[in-house]
Amino acid sequence: MNEDLKVNLSGLPRDYLDAAAAENVSAAVSSRVPVVEPEPELVVNPWDIVLCTSGTLISCENAIVVLIIFHNPSLRAPMFLLIGSLALADLLAGLGLIVNFVFAYLLQSEATKLVTTGLIVASFSASVCSLLAITVDRYLSLYYALTYHSERTVTFTYVMLAMLWGTSICLGLLPVLGWNCLRDESTCSVVRPLTKNNAAILSVSFLCMFALMLQLHIQICKIVMRHAHQIALQRHFLATSHYVTTRKGVSTLAVILGTFAACWMPFTLYSLIADYTYPSIYTYATLLPATYNSIINPVIYAFRNQEIQKALCLICCGCIPSSLAQRARSPSDV
Repeated sequence: MNEDLKVNLSGLPRDYLDAAAAENVSAAVSSRVPVVEPEPELVVNPWDIVLCTSGTLISCENAIVVLIIFHNPSLRAPMFLLIGSLALADLLAGLGLIVNFVFAYLLQSEATKLVTTGLIVASFSASVCSLLAITVDRYLSLYYALTYHSERTVTFTYVMLAMLWGTSICLGLLPVLGWNCLRDESTCSVVRPLTKNNAAILSVSFLCMFALMLQLHIQICKIVMRHAHQIALQRHFLATSHYVTTRKGVSTLAVILGTFAACWMPFTLYSLIADYTYPSIYTYATLLPATYNSIINPVIYAFRNQEIQKALCLICCGCIPSSLAQRARSPSDV
């Protein structure tokens, strides 16, 4: 009886006091047991890291080409102007990937998203258009070999550069000027904030340019084979030498066109058939090879060129190797 009175001195029911005592015991026990905190979630998307790394490599590689052409007065021929345009476009594309990564995780806003997307669209469009312009220039240099080195060719080159950069800038400005899906997510494409119509226009334009490049490369192959055959007849070369030369030219053009198609075709076709409801991993998996094209372009179009190789050797070691100084161009060097 006395115990009951002692327990009920507080004026609280026995059930309440028992529950409070149990809580005190559990708190004392839990204080002695180390608390395991949940692991923090992954904040940075690994695919974004890969794209940013790819953009860094693109920027460094193409910056070398831009500096070589800019600081060399001898590299002012139409061919080098177009190669410089390609390198500049790829350089801006690499910088766009880097800026997009920084803004996505440090400065998130609709304005920065639109600006970086416009920069990436404009630069990659200029890159593809520059590849088409280089193909046109190579075709003209073979088809009009006698009149190619003239003032008219230089004027035509500047016109092509103005057209391709003007078109690319207009395509890049479309998301900034309001053609985006920020207000209506149902109209988004696989790349937000581009709309499905915007992505479709870019994809169809790419397919048309690829078809034109394919046709021009076929004509280039025919001209190279005809020129090699004529040279073989004039110099009394063996038939095997003629076939080796033509095969080298055809294989070079096949590598150029095949690399371009392998890099860009997956993302182009995916953009036509998919929308924002598709898993983002498919977008990253098809977009990443497209960025690789900007890594490969300097190797195919710049570093294989004899004059650029000489300029690069002068910058690096201050001399020109005898192998480069004595090397002569063949009909397959197109």
